Amino acid sequence: MGRSVAENDRYQLVVSIINYRTGDMTIACVQSVLAQLSNIHGHVVVVDNASGDGSADQIAAWIEAQPAGTPVSLLRSPDNSGFSGGHNQAFAAFDAELYFVLNSDALLRDGCLDELLKQTLIQPKVGLFAPRLEGEDGEVQVSCFRMPTPVTELIRAAQTGIVARFFRLHDQPLEMSPSDADIGWASFAAIAIRREVIEAVGPMDEGFFLYFEDTDYCLSATRAGWSITYVEDARVVHFRGGSAPVKKLGAARKRLPAYYYASRSRLFYKAYGRSGLLAANLLWHLGRLIAAARVVVGGSYPRTVAKEARDIWINFRTPLGDRMGGQRK
Repeated sequence: MGRSVAENDRYQLVVSIINYRTGDMTIACVQSVLAQLSNIHGHVVVVDNASGDGSADQIAAWIEAQPAGTPVSLLRSPDNSGFSGGHNQAFAAFDAELYFVLNSDALLRDGCLDELLKQTLIQPKVGLFAPRLEGEDGEVQVSCFRMPTPVTELIRAAQTGIVARFFRLHDQPLEMSPSDADIGWASFAAIAIRREVIEAVGPMDEGFFLYFEDTDYCLSATRAGWSITYVEDARVVHFRGGSAPVKKLGAARKRLPAYYYASRSRLFYKAYGRSGLLAANLLWHLGRLIAAARVVVGGSYPRTVAKEARDIWINFRTPLGDRMGGQRK
């Protein structure tokens, strides 16, 4: 992977940040990283995913205005290559011992990078290092999860406590701080990945445009024998939803983009085959029946996002097909 360089020319750390129409936010993110690179042989690479709004030029001008030798570069993608494609460009362009994938809607707390690098030395068999994600007020965010199964979709659709308790080992969110043995995947809003992991399992699957690529990559890494650890002392402020729309749409119960469901179908198919994808969809519908039954006993009916009963079938016939989900009505 990456360019051919002598080992002593390899960076300790490369931080990869994607910009898509978040110029000011991306620059603030970069500044928080550069503030921690004084004693690290590292580099920051911003990949602009064909924003087309002038933010790439804004970032380029900001970089040009920095002192000579400031370790930051801008890569301009010719098209919007998605989350996976954007970070893969950074992996290929710069050789490093550790790659830190970081959302543009994030800022590093002091000491974050030093702590991550320390953990790579302490835990040589760990492949992915998940820092603590927190809000601006310091409140911890859930960032580590069990691997989803078809039963997870039953829990998600039913939104009923007794179902979640009965199938608790299929419920994704973990208590923070989690045991490493329980972590199936961690959020790629901020994740450090060893070079050896990328060499072993390859770059991220660009068949995912946005969402579920982190779950898929963690599955590939753990199947290859690498583990994931949570690094509580490496802290990252994460302004949720600042760089992608799905969380905001979900909170408003509005219809989610087709690419979200295309990624969901791809993940379940890769993890469990066609029968697993079918089971996930059918269990989701069973969950909605359970949710509706709550009304019979005097409870409220928990809503899901608009059109989800239809949209979960996007790409069911071709789960490895069009990553954008094609046309829908």
